[in-house]
Amino acid sequence: MYWDREFETMPREKLRELQLQRLKSTVERVYGNVPFYRKVMDAKGIGPADIRTLEDLRKLPFTVKQDLRDNYPFDMFAVPMEEVVRVHASSGTTGKPTVVGYTKNDIRTWAQLMARSLTMAGATRGDVVQNAYGYGLFTGGMGVHYGAELVGATVIPISGGNTDRQLMIMQDFGATILTCTPSYALFLAEEGENKGLDFKKLPLKAGVFGAEPWSERMRQQLEAKLDIKAHDIYGLSEIIGPGVSMECTAQQGMHIFEDHFLAEIIDPETGDPLPFGRQGELVITSLTKEAFPIIRYRTRDITMLTDEPCSCGRTHVRMRRVTGRTDDMLIIRGVNVFPSQVESVLLEFGETEPHYLLVVDRKGNLDELEIWVELSEKWFSDKVRQLEEIEYRLKSRIASVLGISARIKLVEPRTIPRSEGKAKRVVDRREI
Repeated sequence: MYWDREFETMPREKLRELQLQRLKSTVERVYGNVPFYRKVMDAKGIGPADIRTLEDLRKLPFTVKQDLRDNYPFDMFAVPMEEVVRVHASSGTTGKPTVVGYTKNDIRTWAQLMARSLTMAGATRGDVVQNAYGYGLFTGGMGVHYGAELVGATVIPISGGNTDRQLMIMQDFGATILTCTPSYALFLAEEGENKGLDFKKLPLKAGVFGAEPWSERMRQQLEAKLDIKAHDIYGLSEIIGPGVSMECTAQQGMHIFEDHFLAEIIDPETGDPLPFGRQGELVITSLTKEAFPIIRYRTRDITMLTDEPCSCGRTHVRMRRVTGRTDDMLIIRGVNVFPSQVESVLLEFGETEPHYLLVVDRKGNLDELEIWVELSEKWFSDKVRQLEEIEYRLKSRIASVLGISARIKLVEPRTIPRSEGKAKRVVDRREI
């Protein structure tokens, strides 16, 4: 099922022509209207006339989050403020928030992309979308909302939190599609289970989950517990919000909407472009944004791209699930560790839940990793031997996957705090 068949199935050659046309237009716009880009392009001796092919993209400078903070709040905008009809912003937990703006056309484009995304998950006019992404400066809630309304679906703008109410509304209003973070979806499933709710008796059929890395095994758990098809969606506020890429029914990676975004994979250390099939950092250039166009934005997300044909018929390249971020990646005793690697191990074990906490500390000059792991209700007991055996198997498997040893701390069910937004997975005491 397509929302915009012409663009979603556009032949690659024609798509590249469209991308080049839109790239040239975007570079001209930022050079003429955004002092930051004019300055950094002049410093590299690059002007709009130097962009003649898509390969010339690599001549352009990268944009990083600090650039957005340095130009806080509105100096990255390419239009006057009277043309900006909405602003969103990041939480700013690690510094000044990054502020993004939208013109009326940007809002329409965003809604179209989200309608395209939701349609890929099976959304139609007859669906009821329970939108448990947060509303406000965070882009998730509003992005899904506008897209679902454009499809013609009924939207429940419940936002995040108030889990009891979420479950009541899900039943009473007949929600068919759930949108939220995967960790919160799993929390909803657990709470529903505890209250005796049989999700198989609900009309819920699909979930659109994003805003944090999650694993294939978590998908399997979500699909089994909620009796749905769980789809991965990707986006970030600096680019547009949710709706940069979306998983189709094949569930073999997320199609990047290449008529609106130009994607690259680079070596995060050198910045050199990498070919299809190589894992690296995702870099995105917007092609149709008016208020806040962005050039070669380093997302810090680790993934890979493939241009292999997809069974759904869409021609846009696919990105694999994000395995982590270069800026939340832990380096422990010289080894790169992503929380999602730990999650994938935990989901292999029937005795544990996918709720965990990585606690990193430094004893003397040596980094130490302790992983708090929550036991399943049915496996929790006071039999020391049984617990020791689970702990040993976990420790061995974690060492095999991560390449370093870690202490395992088994904790009682429901001990690790649940999140109604992005799950907190790491406590790094080395910074305290």
